[in-house]
Amino acid sequence: MALELTAANFEETINSGKPVLVDFWAAWCGPCRMVGPLVDELSGEYAETALVGKVDVDSNQDIAAKYGVRNIPTILFFKNGEVVDKSVGAVPKAQLAEKLDALV
Repeated sequence: MALELTAANFEETINSGKPVLVDFWAAWCGPCRMVGPLVDELSGEYAETALVGKVDVDSNQDIAAKYGVRNIPTILFFKNGEVVDKSVGAVPKAQLAEKLDALV
């Protein structure tokens, strides 16, 4: 399962030294429900080499605003605390894995 990211642990997570995939989502978002299980699968597959987390935009609007997330699902890829790639909308798992592979 992906980590639940909030204001309390977001900065620590993206500055962990590992690449980080962050899924910005909401419970009411249909495409988010399609991407969510893929993100959870990636969390297990990359457990040794990367961190995978989710930010509920309804509960964490400040984080979403800080990174300019206007559409969901938006997936941001962090390396050393900086956004290095992103994906917007429902995308195939292979595309997300490819972006993550480029960072590990």
